[in-house]
Amino acid sequence: MAPRQIYYFDNNATTRVAPEVVTAMLPFLTEHWGNPSSAYHFGHDLTKAIEAAREKVAALIGADPREVLFTSCGTESDNAALHSALATHPQKKHVLTTAVEHSAILNFCEFLKKRGYEVTCLPVESDGSLDLHLLEKSIRPDTAVVSVMWANNETGVVFPIEEIAAICHSKGVLFHTDAVQAAGKTTIDVRSVGPDFLSLSAHKLHAPKGVGLLYVKRRTRFQPFVIGGHQERGRRGGTENVVGMVAFGCAAELALARFEDENTRVRALRDRLEGGVLKTVPQTLRVGAKEPRLPNTSNIAFDGVEAEAILLQLDQVGVCASSGSACTTGSLDPSHVLTAMGLSPGRARGCIRFSLGYYNTDADVDHVLKHLPGIIEKLRAHSPERSVPPGNATAAVTLH
Repeated sequence: MAPRQIYYFDNNATTRVAPEVVTAMLPFLTEHWGNPSSAYHFGHDLTKAIEAAREKVAALIGADPREVLFTSCGTESDNAALHSALATHPQKKHVLTTAVEHSAILNFCEFLKKRGYEVTCLPVESDGSLDLHLLEKSIRPDTAVVSVMWANNETGVVFPIEEIAAICHSKGVLFHTDAVQAAGKTTIDVRSVGPDFLSLSAHKLHAPKGVGLLYVKRRTRFQPFVIGGHQERGRRGGTENVVGMVAFGCAAELALARFEDENTRVRALRDRLEGGVLKTVPQTLRVGAKEPRLPNTSNIAFDGVEAEAILLQLDQVGVCASSGSACTTGSLDPSHVLTAMGLSPGRARGCIRFSLGYYNTDADVDHVLKHLPGIIEKLRAHSPERSVPPGNATAAVTLH
């Protein structure tokens, strides 16, 4: 039986591991499998591979390798940044973030609130953008850290991180950005942008799951989140995930080499898919600002039908997409990102995110455009509520 053809449009959830990354990993699974913290050469020599990987991921974000520490994932990196900011400034009990952050930030903030901290979640505009004047006014004398994602994982909307960093520094407040979705898709240069902390995750960059990084700006005080041995210069305990680190380094190199492709070919595929859906399927809207936006992400609202039903039908024809963050899959509540943008619960439950990547082709887009209009028509024909939800026209803008 031939393997089923997969048309993958969920790269913001995770990415296929690149063949080049697999090749780079294999020697560290089969030959060089020692413990880098060992005193003997068989293990200790692996530190050279770790530092080479550190240089490669540092180059991806324009950092000094000494400012990069490896973690287990983007969630750990996010938690570690906020933990450190609060631990090194115990007199400050306030955290400022946005209502559209990843659950790694928002759920950690809920954890902090139960322990006596105050958290302010800034609202966003109907197109997903942020009011910088409100952000500046919301910074208090007791604000320890401001955390704003570089780009939203559900809509692709990109925030003005350089301006936000400047505001934070003018107020003497630490700034963290979750750049998990931005790496490889938009230019990241921590030297010019100036965050104090920045988080990345390797599995968004065609490396395996289980490895991330946290950038800590030089001379920024840091309190480890994972306490253990002396690994990562004492900043993150735990035996080094050598194979993951090597994979991350290789993936970072590939991301830099493929940056132009991501911003030309992949962007063109995204626009053709989005434009084709909006043209051929009635009562549809693009959710979020057209620009600035990640080149690979499109979130489309299909009025009068549930996203889960669409996804089930797409799965029948081999198409993988999503209704939001993979970390919230299974929740009965509509996306917190979409409701924060002012979408009604009904409309929010009818949104599908298509996120493309390096391995997508014109044939993939053709396949979706061939099947999706019929799927929506059939679902609407059997929907008990065929009326279009009123209002919210400003929450999304159709292509012209």
